[in-house]
Amino acid sequence: MAAFVAKQMVGNKLNAVKVGGDNEDSDDKEKEEEAERERQEAIREAEERRKEKHRKMEEEREKMRQEIRDKYNIKKKEEIQEPQMEEPANPLMRKKKTPEELAREAEEAEADDFTKLKNTIETQVNELKSQIESRCSLQ
Repeated sequence: MAAFVAKQMVGNKLNAVKVGGDNEDSDDKEKEEEAERERQEAIREAEERRKEKHRKMEEEREKMRQEIRDKYNIKKKEEIQEPQMEEPANPLMRKKKTPEELAREAEEAEADDFTKLKNTIETQVNELKSQIESRCSLQ
C-alpha cells in the first residue's frame, strides 16, 4: 500500500517533467481541453443531482409539515410579502423612480402651475370686473 501511494506521488511529478517533442504539447493540450470539458460536465451533473436531492428533501419536509398541520388543525402561514419600506432617511438608499413616474410627476407639477396661474388670473379678472361694475352703473 505504501509503495502504491509513493508511486502515485512521485509518478505524477515525473510525468509532469517532459523531455523533447512539440507533438506531445499539442496532444497534451487536446487531452487537457477534453479533460476540462469532462470535468465541467461532471460538475454540472453533480450540481443537478444535488439540486434534485434537495428538492425531494424539501418536498418530504413540506409533506411532513402538512401532516402536522392537519393533525393539530394549524393553518398554514401565508407567504410573507416583502414589507413596503417607508422612504429611508438616507437619500442614496431610496427606490429609483421609473421614467413613467418621473413624467407623471412632471405633468402633475405643470398642471398644478397652470391651475394656480388660471386661478390667479380668474380672481384678478373678477376683481377688475367688480371694480368696473361698481364705478359704472347703467341706468
